[in-house]
Amino acid sequence: MKSLIIKLALLVVILVLSFLVYNSIMQPVKFNEEKLAREVEVIQRLKDIRSSQVFYRMANGKYSGNFDSLLTFLQIGEIPVVKLVPDPNDTTFTKTISDTLGYIKVSDSLFRKRKNFNIRDLKIVPFSDGAAFELSAGEIDKGGVKVGVFEAKAPFDVYLKGMDEQRINNLIASRTDIDKFPGLKVGSMEEPSTDGNWE
Repeated sequence: MKSLIIKLALLVVILVLSFLVYNSIMQPVKFNEEKLAREVEVIQRLKDIRSSQVFYRMANGKYSGNFDSLLTFLQIGEIPVVKLVPDPNDTTFTKTISDTLGYIKVSDSLFRKRKNFNIRDLKIVPFSDGAAFELSAGEIDKGGVKVGVFEAKAPFDVYLKGMDEQRINNLIASRTDIDKFPGLKVGSMEEPSTDGNWE
């Protein structure tokens, strides 16, 4: 009878230890899976911001430093629909003439094919309970030339909200130690670049 109780107790201990070992192995895997799933949505939103800024700059000559002006531009701004045709007076067929066919709303051009896309959500970081992306714009001097720049960013602790805080702190520390932004961003206020730090 005693040996049966000891065997059952050992079986329970083995099962508990097996579960703890499995759980300790799976926690980082689950964290990374959730992190990657969230980053897909954050990156898409940052790409949308980048595309919007490019159109804003084409229309206004500079990037927008706040979401109010950027979102207003997306809602009411229009861009020309241009058709390029060969110049009939050019026998080499290298010159073209631009013919404006009409105008289309910027939001239709960028987001027409996206189902349930709401322009007002562009500034909101996914999974953040309503926090906005950090957006800035300005000019930098590059080789004696003033160059327009912008930056939109979302820190780890904003879009990974609700996940394991220690793992988030470790991510932040690992990026900060190598002087990199602890999160996702597109553009730069120091270089004339519209690249994202995930590219």
